[in-house]
Amino acid sequence: MRQNADTASQPPWRGASEIMPIRILIVDDHSVVRQGLRMFLGLDPDLEIIGEAQDGAEGISKARELKPDVVLMDLLMPVMDGITAIGHIRREMPDVEVLALTSVLEDASVVGAVRAGAIGYLLKDTEADELCRAIKAAAGGQVQLSPKAAARLMREVRAPESPEALTERETEVLRWLAGGQSNKEIAHTLGIGEKTVKTHVSNVLGKLGVQSRTQAALYAVRIGLAPADELSRA
Repeated sequence: MRQNADTASQPPWRGASEIMPIRILIVDDHSVVRQGLRMFLGLDPDLEIIGEAQDGAEGISKARELKPDVVLMDLLMPVMDGITAIGHIRREMPDVEVLALTSVLEDASVVGAVRAGAIGYLLKDTEADELCRAIKAAAGGQVQLSPKAAARLMREVRAPESPEALTERETEVLRWLAGGQSNKEIAHTLGIGEKTVKTHVSNVLGKLGVQSRTQAALYAVRIGLAPADELSRA
């Protein structure tokens, strides 16, 4: 990781009166990587490292125990790989968002991670301040994809077959989700509560038969509900 001197901007989902930091679990089989992440993420007062794991199986166990807001998940690990672990965490703990953080940029890995339920896919050469912003955005429900990962996903991920029809409100929520808005931003845009937005997002995922907001956003692009360049920017 390369650290940038700039500090991360205030996350849009967080109000001035809210002081709870984002709780992060790091899952990576390399201790040097875990130590590096702990060091520079710890410099941001909005972030709190609550635990580490060295493989996917331990990551699942720690997620159950610690209940993080965001898991930073490597993909290539012994015992249990990251894609398998992502699937377990998202099925068992749907409120926990998972960011794939890896050095691997193969189509199968990108597609596999997103299908398993990862909200984003970032490479380990991401700048430190960019990673901090991505974690904050992911905690707020924003899709986080490196441009190269987004390009691969657009080629490889197919739209769900015969999805259940969305209501007008659910369609609106999906449109703004695909445009990169957080739950709080969508709530403000539509004049509804943030908890209501979360309920709509959950309903959208269920009706589309997908595991993550990223998959839902891809579906929105596929059907023309949102432009592809917005997904890349998100």
